[in-house]
Amino acid sequence: MFTRPVLFALCLCLLPLMATAQNRAKVERQFQTWLQQDIWPEAKTAGVSRRTFKRAFAEVALNWDLPDLVPPGASPEVPKQQRQAEFGTPAKYFSPGAVQSASNTGRQMARIHATTLAKVEANTGVPGRIVLAIWGRESAYGRAKIPHNVFRVLGTKAFMSTRASYFRAELIAALQIAQGKHADPSTMKSSWAGALGQPQFMPRNYLQYAADGNGDGRADIWNSEADTLMSIGYFLAQHGWQSGRDWGFEVTLPTTVSCALEGPDQGRTIADWEKLGIKRVSGRAFPAKERAEQGFLMLPAGRHGPAFLVTRNFYVLKDYNKSDLYALFVGHVGDRIQYGVGDFAASWGRLDRLYRSDVAAMQRGLEALGHDVGGADGLVGFKTRRSLGRWQEASGTAPSCFPDRSMKTLASN
Repeated sequence: MFTRPVLFALCLCLLPLMATAQNRAKVERQFQTWLQQDIWPEAKTAGVSRRTFKRAFAEVALNWDLPDLVPPGASPEVPKQQRQAEFGTPAKYFSPGAVQSASNTGRQMARIHATTLAKVEANTGVPGRIVLAIWGRESAYGRAKIPHNVFRVLGTKAFMSTRASYFRAELIAALQIAQGKHADPSTMKSSWAGALGQPQFMPRNYLQYAADGNGDGRADIWNSEADTLMSIGYFLAQHGWQSGRDWGFEVTLPTTVSCALEGPDQGRTIADWEKLGIKRVSGRAFPAKERAEQGFLMLPAGRHGPAFLVTRNFYVLKDYNKSDLYALFVGHVGDRIQYGVGDFAASWGRLDRLYRSDVAAMQRGLEALGHDVGGADGLVGFKTRRSLGRWQEASGTAPSCFPDRSMKTLASN
């Protein structure tokens, strides 16, 4: 039996939990009202029937486990950590096991789906190895579990997330997919971000780019490998994939070439990069057809890892996923699938472990100094990397173009 002081202390401990439960119940009621009074009229205007709407949201409640949520009345904050692998450390993303597994399975899939892949390349100009590498990265060649109810995910994020307007548009598109009978609402499984099926298309991308690969008149990206592969190829083609060109090359970067020259807005011909002393790590010459074309310096770990000259096709891969590491993984695994190439020649250096909030503080410091870092979001994109390099050069420090603990002083500038 509890004594009175113990009972009192227990009640005090439970109060925050009870308050949280009460707050969540209140927000849940607001969510249900929002669905009916705000989303339903927009869905109706977009051609969604009441029957489809009711089926989509039958027993749907908020998913409080999703990242980047901002409940009503709360203030958005940059999270300390980033859950999405594409924005983590390069060494972890390119773990030998992940690369080798994707490459080995990709070669098996190349044999199994050779006829379909030839059709995809003939129709879209996109090489089969690239399509396979995306399929492998997105859903482990269709083997990954895609467990979430897309309407619960997108409903939650459209109601209370840091990118609510974006997810609202995706939610309406998901309802249109269900209305068009492309898929049954109960089977429209997605990732935690609302991406659908084996190619992990967001709903608006499905409506625009999903393609029929097996000739049955449907684009079933959940169950059809042929439709999945054709859809990936069509997406890349529509985003400007240049047939016959490579995605890029690993290179050696002389110390005389600044790492702050990185980025798709600082391109020059590959022949001009050669004049600066940049060479392929393989020792082979750049392909003759590429030397007159634009190349772009890409350094995902700054001076702490491999260096690359990439083509416009690399940035088409980034249209599929905005991460440099993602596009690099796809290009590299595709080359391993078709050509049997090995690991990168340069290794990934050891990087300081920094929270995303630490990086955001550095970015705000750089912005205060007049640098364009692409937004203080805590993600180390090319604008942040080269801004750090320019700041280091101006400070008389050899540029590394990647954040480390010593740069935390930026936050106090």
